[in-house]
Amino acid sequence: MILYSDRDDHYSQRVRIVFAEKDISAEIKEVIAEEAPDDILSISPYHKLPILIDRDLAIHDPSVMMEYLDERFPHPPLLPVYPIARANCRTLILRIDREWCPMVDSLIAGDKSEKELMKIREELLHEISSVAPTFKEFKFFMSEEFTLVDCFFAPILWRLPSLGIKLPVSRHLKPLIDYQNSIFERPGFLDSLSSIERDLKSSQ
Repeated sequence: MILYSDRDDHYSQRVRIVFAEKDISAEIKEVIAEEAPDDILSISPYHKLPILIDRDLAIHDPSVMMEYLDERFPHPPLLPVYPIARANCRTLILRIDREWCPMVDSLIAGDKSEKELMKIREELLHEISSVAPTFKEFKFFMSEEFTLVDCFFAPILWRLPSLGIKLPVSRHLKPLIDYQNSIFERPGFLDSLSSIERDLKSSQ
């Protein structure tokens, strides 16, 4: 099993977190997307990383990779057993992917005017802040157990300072900040970080 993973990409890091949490023995090849060999990128119809190769199987969608790894290596489980809880997790994952990730990607690209980027920062901060109360009730993102939802969310939180976003210290956001600090100290998260991503800590 080989994971071709971009060294500075939140989509790649979410898959690396799954590998680390499950202690999966595999080769993780860290590359820069622009420098990845054509024969590797051609596996994906979108010519993007990450790409997972497992014998004759090739997966190019991060979400599919994560569920595949969770099913192939079931311990510890990263999706709930019960259908309703699993559906809730998938709904949260879809929200992050469809609503938050495009904003993160726009800020990383930085190819808009500063006024537009400022508006995106404000909108992303508002969206993330809106989920803060849930962490009063749950240890993790709408769950008492670490799940794939946390694997999606954690890389975004880690990158906020480098995107020009700082979570204000307030009573409202304290549960979210406590959750963030707990996730950042988690061995699986720390093991998932590339050297480039570790350097982002200086902006925390």
